[in-house]
Amino acid sequence: MLSHIINFSIKNKFIVLLFTCFIIGFGIYSLTKIPIGAVPDVTNNQVQVITTSRNLSTQDIEQFITYPVELEMANLPGVTEIRSVSKFGLSVVTIVFEDDLGTYLPETINSRKNKIGL
Repeated sequence: MLSHIINFSIKNKFIVLLFTCFIIGFGIYSLTKIPIGAVPDVTNNQVQVITTSRNLSTQDIEQFITYPVELEMANLPGVTEIRSVSKFGLSVVTIVFEDDLGTYLPETINSRKNKIGL
């Protein structure tokens, strides 16, 4: 069976070339028609509060910025996890929300955070 396919391909090079071009063209056409949302979003709902202060040490950033932000964010509904990193002049607090919460509350927190300058 394989020898028949090879013999046909050798004798009919033009048909094989047309078939190959058709397959490539169909693949390019299909690639342009794939919707962007074809890959599901597997990230969780989270908001990052990033705060900078040039003059504070790591301990001061932790005490005066990171810890108070963590305390306030822990009282929000639907919070499952709070992670934080404090470095010299930088505080990053990541608040993770429940998946079924939707995106309204995290987006509201994010917009309020930007309004108050955090």
